[in-house]
Amino acid sequence: MTDLTDLGIAAIRDGVRAGDFSAREVAEAFNARVAAAGALKAFLVETPDHALAAADAADAARAAGDAPKPLAGVPIGMKDLFCTKGVATTAASHILEGFVPTYESTVSQNLWDAGAGMLGKLNMDQFAMGSSNETSAFGNVISPWRRGGDTAALAPGGSSGGSSSAVAARLCPGATGTDTGGSIRQPAAFTGISGIKPTYGRCSRWGTIAFASSLDQAGPMARDVRDCAIMLEAMAGFDAKDATSLKLDVPRWEAGLSADLKGKRVGIPKEYRVDAMPAEIEALWQQGVDWLRDAGAEIVDVSLPHTKYALPAYYIIAPAEASSNLARYDGVRYGLRDLPEGAGLQDMYAATRAAGFGPEVKRRIMIGAYVLSAGFYDAYYTQAQRVRTLIARDFERAFEACDVLLAPTAPSAAFALGEKSADPIAMYLNDVFTVPSSLAGLPAMSVPGGLDAAGLPLGLQIIGKPLDEQGVLNAGLAIEQRAGFTARPEAWW
Repeated sequence: MTDLTDLGIAAIRDGVRAGDFSAREVAEAFNARVAAAGALKAFLVETPDHALAAADAADAARAAGDAPKPLAGVPIGMKDLFCTKGVATTAASHILEGFVPTYESTVSQNLWDAGAGMLGKLNMDQFAMGSSNETSAFGNVISPWRRGGDTAALAPGGSSGGSSSAVAARLCPGATGTDTGGSIRQPAAFTGISGIKPTYGRCSRWGTIAFASSLDQAGPMARDVRDCAIMLEAMAGFDAKDATSLKLDVPRWEAGLSADLKGKRVGIPKEYRVDAMPAEIEALWQQGVDWLRDAGAEIVDVSLPHTKYALPAYYIIAPAEASSNLARYDGVRYGLRDLPEGAGLQDMYAATRAAGFGPEVKRRIMIGAYVLSAGFYDAYYTQAQRVRTLIARDFERAFEACDVLLAPTAPSAAFALGEKSADPIAMYLNDVFTVPSSLAGLPAMSVPGGLDAAGLPLGLQIIGKPLDEQGVLNAGLAIEQRAGFTARPEAWW
């Protein structure tokens, strides 16, 4: 029989339903693989009992002849940004070390209600701030990929690096991620998997530890487009506990999948052709154009003139919201408390936050506090919000001429750990292609398109109209079928 850990979400779901194998066999196989892959540091907490309990429930329901749940028998990884009842949740930060929620996030509860089991909590950049998974307080996640002839440890992308590494290494068939400025799409591109950020508001943010509330959005990361569609259906839905949740029915994205793009128009934004773009990225982008044309789409050129302002606007808005959201971590109610002898309340605040937050989190809090301060609010934050409106308007105008946009996901393949960590600006530039659609709240997806000269994955990004996840998934499927990407990392861990 095929190694069960080689199967994706759809194959596991269908195999369990058909009786080809039991859900418990699947859970045991993935539990064993997770336990053996500690070198990747993808998991912060392992929860084998949770996976087994969900598997046993799936097997019992099948034996009783009950209708199967959508994800019955499918074990997944949960990014440590989602609160999980009775299971430690830290956002990969010392300031939340030891925090065990007494409640379940809406997204995770939706997945458990759909029959999924949890293999564990996945490592990430601290408070989702980072592009390489080097800011976790509990150690860097390592990509399972290696450059040809090179053993240097590579970044799995961020902030959902634990999720991308675990899916690529076959430690789980799918995982949750969150995307604020590209944190699902960029790590998916770095590790040769698929990941989709849905329209802002599709997935509830309740019980998800906040970074930047007007940008954060949960989404799935999995082996292929179909698996992402299946998982997103289970994650999404209206939630009265989240004021930004969209009160809409969840579409049947899997049933609507089609790689036939006849009658569709694909826009190519000229502003995404940035200076010094690697020739391999440019070539893959052109290859993506050819694939979509072969699928029946018409290719049109479009302009997004305010794209060049997206990154600076994002790095004003996101830190501003972070400085507000992270003010709650003060040593009073939960998490770390550093109380020096004889200290007063203000001393406790300062000592707790100094000891609990990492350098990147402190950097963003300080930037955010600065741009929100009196005298600078209008000069920076108000201006950035105006730019955000212009960027959203650019997309609206572009979508008058096309149905989806095609662009690279990241400006390079995965880089070595430590290669860019000393230069925050170089690190922030990893988000140059993903940030604009985040500012506009649009659905966007990365699918693997090929390998670079060093044998590392490269991703292509599809950006869609608001609420048109189906169009994004279908264009992704068209690319997936033509790319025929089957490369996987060779196990060294």
